[in-house]
Amino acid sequence: MDRVLVRTLLGAIVVALSLGASVAIAQSQIDTPAIPGGFIVMFQPGSAATARESKLQAVGATVRFNYSVVDAAAISDANPNVIAALLGDSSVTSIIPDRLVQAIGAQLPNLGGGGTQAAAGSQVIPAGVVRVGVPTSTSNGAGIGVAVIDTGMDFGHRDLAPASQWYTAVGSSCQDDNGHGTHVTGILAALNNAVDVVGVAPNAKPYCVKVLDQSGTGSDSTIMAGVDWVFNNSAIVNPRIRVVNMSLGRNGTLDDNPALRAAIRRLYDLGIVVVVAAGNDSSIEVSQRVPAGYPEVLSVAATSAVAGSNSCLLGSRINADTAASFTTDGRYNPSTRIGITVSAPGEENEDVDFICRVASQGILSTRLGGGTTRLSGTSMASPHVAGIVARLMQSGLAGPENIRGILRARATRVGTAPLDSPTLGYSFDGEREGIATAP
Repeated sequence: MDRVLVRTLLGAIVVALSLGASVAIAQSQIDTPAIPGGFIVMFQPGSAATARESKLQAVGATVRFNYSVVDAAAISDANPNVIAALLGDSSVTSIIPDRLVQAIGAQLPNLGGGGTQAAAGSQVIPAGVVRVGVPTSTSNGAGIGVAVIDTGMDFGHRDLAPASQWYTAVGSSCQDDNGHGTHVTGILAALNNAVDVVGVAPNAKPYCVKVLDQSGTGSDSTIMAGVDWVFNNSAIVNPRIRVVNMSLGRNGTLDDNPALRAAIRRLYDLGIVVVVAAGNDSSIEVSQRVPAGYPEVLSVAATSAVAGSNSCLLGSRINADTAASFTTDGRYNPSTRIGITVSAPGEENEDVDFICRVASQGILSTRLGGGTTRLSGTSMASPHVAGIVARLMQSGLAGPENIRGILRARATRVGTAPLDSPTLGYSFDGEREGIATAP
């Protein structure tokens, strides 16, 4: 059992019992909200799923998920008596608060939020796809499965072709009810079919893994459930899942949920490349984000795809390949493998108005309900890179660290881009890692 965590929880339980209150939630070094009464319980290695469930039910816990990717289960509505009983069980190694996770949305005003329906024969190649590399007949992601762990996908969208196999940890359907996952999927794999837009890897096969609800909210336990499904099914679906995109996350620390990190490490050990959005808070480093701060993932920061306009007499236009004013970043450390692997377009451009305010023109992609819409964020940068990874794998390359090295070596404008954002709150992280480029 983690002694520090046990002392924190036990102290909370003693206070809670004496006051007749509900159990308090232990906090990470970075304060992150958690589901009241929700915990992830880790057991000794090799514990059977049936044994875990029996132990949890015996102490009155409600089991939400019982994982196979790690020796753990998620419980809900746990009162102090449940936690106290688990603390006394020698088979339990850690009890972890089930912290909330969000789809990563932009903080800047977005100039292009409305939906538009392209007419037949008027397919658009979005600026982000142009910037990283338009797909070709021989480089398009064919034969590569990509799991999109998000809010779901719009299965009725004419420009998307999700796989028939899917998973949801939220409700009973993988159909998107938020729009975030549909937009992310379009950036990655919108079809090259003469309508709407084309994705970075239009011939890749997207697998829907829904872990966030209608509000774009999930938790560590739902993310783990999605990872668990990928772990169990990656090799038995066709095409195999070889890439995962996660445009989601929360503030946190490297070891605040050892179960989540262990689950993602299992995908890494299988050779699955996990691409994660860095986050949309320029005041923190990616090392303060979960799961973007894990060394087993490829973290992606956001840049502008093209130059914006300027109407401010005291300013100048924000050029292409400038760090998005909202992006989380952090210099990559090759020893720890923590930091930004590469940057990619997370917005089309940033415009400056006559009173020097900055607004983001979002990336054009597929819209829930049909047609297209624009969104900005590192959520949009990540699927550009996931699409590139699919195309690299199509060419015969493999292995998370091999792919990471190739992405960094083939990036354009290394040493020059991302350019510094002129906005308040941005600070240079010490590395210009360049812009991701497709083969």
